[in-house]
Amino acid sequence: MTVNNEQGLTLAEILVAVAIIGIGLVGLAVVVPISSYGVQEGNQLSTATFLAEQRIEQVRNASWSATPVADCVGVSPGGATPTGVPTSNTCTRVADTSTGLVACASGAACTTYPDEAAVTGFTRYGRSTRIIDCSAGAGCAGVTNVAMRTVRVTVTYTPLTSAGVSPVAKTVTVDWLVSQR
Repeated sequence: MTVNNEQGLTLAEILVAVAIIGIGLVGLAVVVPISSYGVQEGNQLSTATFLAEQRIEQVRNASWSATPVADCVGVSPGGATPTGVPTSNTCTRVADTSTGLVACASGAACTTYPDEAAVTGFTRYGRSTRIIDCSAGAGCAGVTNVAMRTVRVTVTYTPLTSAGVSPVAKTVTVDWLVSQR
């Protein structure tokens, strides 16, 4: 059987096909920047969470023992609503520039976890650490124990938007209970 239809496509059919494809491409062009923003926002949130968890791990690994007395965790002033950086009089450690931790000598007051306006390697991120003593129970999710503390790490960052840098900062806060060893 032989088909001898040589008619092809008409100009009207081609114009309709081009219009349909054009509408599809415009819809795709609208979605791409929105999805790019979502990916960027997710990346920034993940980085802020990583930086908070990094500090939590540093606190968890710090020495805090009753015998011999060593406290490199420290406590922030202000009780259940801490208002300042954590300090200790019984911490002995050397400075670590990669983590921003300062040297401490036992018997002298030192800041155990200083606030960072810009985290090393992450200039758009700031980090603060507050440590709540659980001996009174307030701020510790109902835990009342002198050998427990709540570590609250807040990471603040300035998100990037499609129009550049947002004027509104965002924060990630992670709370963790640590115990004396």
